Amino acid sequence: MGQLKIDINCDVGEGVGNEADIFPFISSCNIACGGHAGDKETMLKVASLAKKHNLKVGSHPSYPDKANFGREMMDISGQDLIQSIRKQLADFDEVLKQEQISLHHIKAHGALYNQTAKDERLAVVYLDAIADYKQKALLYVPFDSVIAHKAKEQGFNLWFEAFADRNYNADLSLVSRKEENALITAPEVVLKHILPIIKNGKVQSVDGDLCNIQANTLCIHGDTVSALKILMYLSKELPKNQVEIQK
Repeated sequence: MGQLKIDINCDVGEGVGNEADIFPFISSCNIACGGHAGDKETMLKVASLAKKHNLKVGSHPSYPDKANFGREMMDISGQDLIQSIRKQLADFDEVLKQEQISLHHIKAHGALYNQTAKDERLAVVYLDAIADYKQKALLYVPFDSVIAHKAKEQGFNLWFEAFADRNYNADLSLVSRKEENALITAPEVVLKHILPIIKNGKVQSVDGDLCNIQANTLCIHGDTVSALKILMYLSKELPKNQVEIQK
């Protein structure tokens, strides 16, 4: 088998401030655009840095809920959510225009990401909010999810995303962050977790099942405590396993 390629992305602009450290080791980034974190100033700073590192730049819209970092379900009307997401993307567009960066992708954040993966009504609302970007940007979505099927039906271009630093249930949902085994923080364990995803289209669930999965891009959360250690380790170890990070 020849060299395989994989994109590695990070959620950034979320107040951690480690972008300068992690950007040399990734190939795409998702920049918070004001819903769960970030403002015009942080978007501009992070987008400018991403451009210097030649990264693929994406927007990272969320429920408008900074208090809970966008990680809780939110009781909000469909119309209000559409309005918020469109405002987040419009603000981000202004920054990209200023920096002369083209938008590569859109990736929902947190609870919005996880809910659209299984809730058809919410998936339709989300796709309505981003409909103007159908021909302009890829969508990062979970494999075999409700949002993936709905987006494909509507003609969106997709990249399937898997999580390098998160454990999976047998239904391909992520183990809840409320559980002790939600996160994978040891670099060696991350590598063991992702190699079957990249090479065989399989992921081992916490119950020990081998589940079918596809991934064009792997996410390591920028706020995972060992994110930099994981990325540095992968940059050394993936090439030894015939995998190249897709710059």
